[in-house]
Parts: sequence; structure tokens; C-alpha cells
Amino acid sequence: MDKLLNDFSFGLFFWQILLFVGLLLLLRKFAWKPILEAVNNREEGIKNALESAEEARKEMQNLQADNERILNEARAERDGMLKEARQLKENMITDAKSEAQAEADKIVAQAQATIESEKKAAIADLKSQVAGLSVEIAEKVVRKELADKDKQLELVESMLGDVTLN
Repeated sequence: MDKLLNDFSFGLFFWQILLFVGLLLLLRKFAWKPILEAVNNREEGIKNALESAEEARKEMQNLQADNERILNEARAERDGMLKEARQLKENMITDAKSEAQAEADKIVAQAQATIESEKKAAIADLKSQVAGLSVEIAEKVVRKELADKDKQLELVESMLGDVTLN
């Protein structure tokens, strides 16, 4: 039985090895290539995904740099616009002050001219009234003086004396 067992184990061993080699050949022919191909495809996919992720990271950095540049440009433009608005405001205030001063000067000049013309009119009216009063007073004095004949002759002689001297 030992021999039988020996033969049986050797035969079983032989068949197992033969089946194993056959299975390896079948696997190599039908399964090994698709498995290796799937592993290679997966490896290639992972490699592509890593490259895409790296490109995306670089693109994100570029976008962040562009965003920062755009923000800086926008800030500079905003600052420029604010400066321009302040300058415009100051110019408008200066212009308004100048116009107001010119208008005030014009009003003062008109008021002074009005005052001067009214002053001249008042002086002329006063002169007219003084002249009228003077004439009235002179008329009353002359009437009083001329009421007497001797005084009339004396007045005429003094006037003639004044005229001949001139």
C-alpha cells in the first residue's frame, strides 16, 4: 500500500502540477493580458489625473495672481477716481466762491453807485432848496432895502461901482 500511496501521491502531484500549469497558461492567455491591461489603464488614469490636478493647481495659482492684479488695478482706479472727485469738488467750491465773491463785489459796486447817485441827487436837491431859500431871503431883504428910496439909489450905485471895477 505504500507503493500505491506513493504512486497515488505522485500521480496526484503530477496531475495537480499539470492542472496548475494549464491553469497558468489559460490565465496567461485569457486573463493575464486583460488584468495587466486594466492595471496599466488604471495606472495611466491615475497618472493623467495627477497631471490634471497639477495643471489645475497651476491654473488656480495663475487665476489667483490675475485676480490679485485685477483687484490692485481696481483699487488704483478707485483711488484715482476718488482723487479726481475730490479735485473736482475743490474746483467747484473754488469756482463757486469766486463767482460768489464776484457777485458780491458787483452788488457792492452797484450799491455804492446807487448811494453815490442818491447822494448827488440829495446834494443837488439841497442846493436847489438852498438856492430857493437864498432867493426868497434875498428877495425879502431886497424888498425891505428897496422900500426906501435912498437905499435903492445907494444899492444901484454900489452895483454900478462893482461892474465898472470888474
